[in-house]
Amino acid sequence: TRTAILVIGIGAIWLLIGFALGLLISLLISYITPLDLSEGGVYGIIAASICWIFIILFAYYFGDRIILAMSAARKITAADIHRISNIVDEMTIASGLEMPPATYVIDDPALNAFAVGRDHKKAAIIVTSGLLAKLNRDELQGVIAHEISHIKNRDVLLMSIAGIMLGTIVILGWYASRILIFGGAGRSRRSSSGGGQGQIIILIVGLVFMILAPIMAQLLYFAVSRKREYLADASAALYTRYPEGLASALEKLGASTAPVKSANKATAPMYIVNPFRKEGRGLNAAELTSTHPPLADRIRILRAMAGGASYADYEAAYE
Repeated sequence: TRTAILVIGIGAIWLLIGFALGLLISLLISYITPLDLSEGGVYGIIAASICWIFIILFAYYFGDRIILAMSAARKITAADIHRISNIVDEMTIASGLEMPPATYVIDDPALNAFAVGRDHKKAAIIVTSGLLAKLNRDELQGVIAHEISHIKNRDVLLMSIAGIMLGTIVILGWYASRILIFGGAGRSRRSSSGGGQGQIIILIVGLVFMILAPIMAQLLYFAVSRKREYLADASAALYTRYPEGLASALEKLGASTAPVKSANKATAPMYIVNPFRKEGRGLNAAELTSTHPPLADRIRILRAMAGGASYADYEAAYE
């Protein structure tokens, strides 16, 4: 429910940007020919809605391929690493997925993993070579269960859509603010009386919103990511029946501060831990601009489940 509210918040910002852009374009055109500003706002919302549909379709069909290409991951088979293949099969059965996801590896000494895919039948788990080298079987099982839960809960598709929406909001906000500054400001100076003052107010309000909208959307995006990480931890405990495995893995991942070289700001929320963690920030780093919950909290919740492994046990420990 909280995730739905946060995603709706991102969508609302998207539509508001469409409304503001519609007003802005109408305002600029009004200097040439009479035009009702309110109609421009409506047209902006319609255009934003159409773009939203295209973004969802693009993320659904091409998001996973783009992320895999950006990550420089190579596909591995059962013949390459038997241990991870067996674990993926085990967690697929435990989660109830119809078929095991493909497995990819990134040649990187950093300890991390993430999942991509638009549905249960077309998904992949990506792990770093450092993760395979440093974790024991129980810990690796916890990490794989966490990533499979992202696939099971459709988090990978959710975050792909939200990430593309965020990126588009940032781009639109940047260009719109420049249009307001360099296009509208010059025209508003020539309309210093009567209705011109009202237009100046619209320009100022629009400029403030265009600056704040990307920031608000980013904070909501990070909040969605943090909520889904808690859910994935709970699901991993359920699938493995051994919360300590994931807790121990998170401890090792937290102790490693080496960044994932192929990671970027768009893919960072998809990793099991922040791929850009810096030395000295500690396990308790908690802030609005964090893509993940504090590792110390996640570990503490898992170890407070008192031998249980159900969602109810996790919820009780979370509370």
